[in-house]
Amino acid sequence: MRNLITGCLLVAMFAACSGGDQKTPALSSGTANTLAMADTTHFTTIEWLDSAKDYGKIPEGQKLDVSFRFRNTGSSPLVIGRVQPSCGCTIAEQPREPIAPGAEGQIKASFNSEGRTGVNHKTLLVTANTKGSQSYSLQFVVEVQKKAS
Repeated sequence: MRNLITGCLLVAMFAACSGGDQKTPALSSGTANTLAMADTTHFTTIEWLDSAKDYGKIPEGQKLDVSFRFRNTGSSPLVIGRVQPSCGCTIAEQPREPIAPGAEGQIKASFNSEGRTGVNHKTLLVTANTKGSQSYSLQFVVEVQKKAS
């Protein structure tokens, strides 16, 4: 076992030394976002400017665009790691780039009302690199009126 560990250390040292003048590639935004979600030293704070909305009545078949605004109130870039809709009738978009401290952003989604008559309560579960909780629930309600035959 000791020989195995010594061998691994030698291989690691050789690999590190043989790199020479090669430049380290820049992190892609996806890799940087993944690191920000895991590194608690870079967590920040968020203020939801709206987290619940009532869109009233719409006719069946209409696609409803929804959005929820937020502000990065911390001192590190805010990364939205994931936005998960509660069902397949809603498609969510999330910011691809980190939101700078003090800046505002939006979570956008589109609700397809086809076949969804009646009152619909929908939720978007948001995961972010924030202190305390990293999960947030955004909700909207809309009443879909049946198509006239």
